[in-house]
Amino acid sequence: MSNYTESGRPPDVATDAGNSGTRVSKGLAKGRLGLLASVVLGISTIAPVYTLTGALGPTVREVGAHLPAVFIVGFLPMLLVALGYRELNAAEPDSGTSFTWSARAFGPMIGWIGGWGLVVATTIVLSNLAGVAVDFFYLFLGQITGDQSLAALADNLLVNISTCCVFIALAVWICCRGMGTTMTVQYGLVALQLLVLIGFGFAAFGETAAPPPLEFDFAWFNPFGVESFSAFAAGLSLSIFIFWGWDVCLTVSEESVGSDEVPGKAATWTVLLILALYLFTAIATLQFAGISDVGLGLGNPRIQENVFAHLAGPVMGPLAILMSIAVLASTAASLQSTFVSPARTLLAMGYYGAVPQRFAKVCPRSQTPQYATICAGIAAALFYVTMRTLSENVLADTITALGMMICFYYSLTAFACVWYFRHSLFDSLRHFFMRGVCPLLGGVILSVIFVRTAIDSASPDFGSGSHVGGLGLVFVIAAIISLLGICLMMLSRLRLPAFFLGATLQQQATLQIQE
Repeated sequence: MSNYTESGRPPDVATDAGNSGTRVSKGLAKGRLGLLASVVLGISTIAPVYTLTGALGPTVREVGAHLPAVFIVGFLPMLLVALGYRELNAAEPDSGTSFTWSARAFGPMIGWIGGWGLVVATTIVLSNLAGVAVDFFYLFLGQITGDQSLAALADNLLVNISTCCVFIALAVWICCRGMGTTMTVQYGLVALQLLVLIGFGFAAFGETAAPPPLEFDFAWFNPFGVESFSAFAAGLSLSIFIFWGWDVCLTVSEESVGSDEVPGKAATWTVLLILALYLFTAIATLQFAGISDVGLGLGNPRIQENVFAHLAGPVMGPLAILMSIAVLASTAASLQSTFVSPARTLLAMGYYGAVPQRFAKVCPRSQTPQYATICAGIAAALFYVTMRTLSENVLADTITALGMMICFYYSLTAFACVWYFRHSLFDSLRHFFMRGVCPLLGGVILSVIFVRTAIDSASPDFGSGSHVGGLGLVFVIAAIISLLGICLMMLSRLRLPAFFLGATLQQQATLQIQE
């Protein structure tokens, strides 16, 4: 206890860049991922086909034709925060990422909440991934057999939930077999979804009527054209959701070649490539469909539920089945890769004593945290079953709630970067901007979006319009998640006092330096 400050934070020697030589050994496979593999893993986790089919419609609902503007503005804080992640990873590569770095900077309690935010965000997206996979799986069966009754099976609650749980179980099984098996599957699935999405974009440009439903206008790129700040913040929250997932490149830093350099480069390249792909697809889709609330317009509530399911036929004709396959590939790939983040975050939390030690167990054969992966799968399945049973609008509302969780733990990590490097900010101009200005600005932007969305989501008209007791469902979901996290943290504090006193953080830091 004497090695810690009164606030519970480790002393500066354990939180500053002076520990840049530390390396963590948790039993994970080392040197398995190069730059290309890390970028593929990042794109897979983002799942561009899945995210666009679920988020294009709700984003248009908020900001109309200003999709490109919102995508670009949403990209900026992602890039700024990614630069902060890159600096933190160079100093201390750790699978715990937000959890570990926030705990080093602000103390164990803040670190625990940061880890909770990451685990919850990934649990929500895992449940949505599996849900979209179910919809497109039965749509695909209906297309290849010509039997539309098969496609309608996705609307059967029992069939839907059962199939979703099977998909989650399969993803968990593949992940538990090791990173090598995961990446073997990833290369093919990522290549397939990118080819189909790019093909859809070119086909949409080619099939656009004359005159098109919506003429191309550079005003689409003007964020100030959005009618209100609340609408802009809601659209931006959704935009941030579609970029989420690049931080998996940092989560696997201990399994990467050049753990202090390659993961940061991979995260930056991933965000840039995804932005280019999104802008191309958004412009093509806007010109083809427009934003009308009737017909194929993106303002049509029926279209908004699943954009590609409704537009693939008119755009791609007989090749529309490829879009169903691409969404299946996207969700299947992301189901596997997304499990990486919560499993390794829980592994790090167990390693540092923030959660029970069994989460820190790594299978010696596959060198993966199997127990943590299985727990993440069970949590994702339970969340999906609960939300699907309570609300038919689960996809749109949980996506918005997910955007709030992402803003929370990304901004927390960005602020942790500034504080972590506070003693070296003025050592050079590069340090001032990369460790100070950029992550601080990114964190502030995400914090504003989080607060604005939290306030607006209390309205029963927010999001899909579902509400509980007069409060918007998005707000209720976020409130329950937050309260549950606080309760679990207090329980952990009672059962695992050493971590919250800072003892385990300091002990592991000392061992890593000695190694």
